[in-house]
Amino acid sequence: MNLSLYSVNAFLILDTEGHRVLAKYYRPKGHPQGESKDLLTLKDQRAFEKGLWQKTKKPGADIILYDGRLAVFRHSLDLIFYIIGGATENEIMLYSALTAFSDAVHLLLRNQVEKRAVLENLDMVLLCLDETIDDGIIVETDSTTIASRVSRPKADTTEIVINEQTIMNAYQTVREKVQQRIQQL
Repeated sequence: MNLSLYSVNAFLILDTEGHRVLAKYYRPKGHPQGESKDLLTLKDQRAFEKGLWQKTKKPGADIILYDGRLAVFRHSLDLIFYIIGGATENEIMLYSALTAFSDAVHLLLRNQVEKRAVLENLDMVLLCLDETIDDGIIVETDSTTIASRVSRPKADTTEIVINEQTIMNAYQTVREKVQQRIQQL
């Protein structure tokens, strides 16, 4: 039984042709079983991703055991989101993390979750991922909380209007203060 908090080995976003849009592999040094030695090279990662995509390219299922790893996935238009964990991980926890991430991205991108929109807003997607999973540990499973932490702040509605009148008022104030200082000397 795995009682470690490190439950996620990788997070992937692949497009409908199986090409990598985003990939983040977690190899924490503080893991009780030591640092992971598998999927270290880009070649190994690409081979794993291609095989995984071959098994999951058609919508239907949500979970698969592939290459000794548990893969939880979700289709979204022209993308597939994956969370990869160990074979003994709790699939319900992995699926709730994936659902929270996916729903948060949908909120942030206003339901326009497609490859182009994800690439254009990659900064928000990565922040969303970091708010959901930190170094292989699932830290948040509430999509609205994740989206609120990531979303850009609204522009200040009390904008300062600079026009000729405010510049003249500032000039008059500075002029009066300088005259007062000169008179005090």
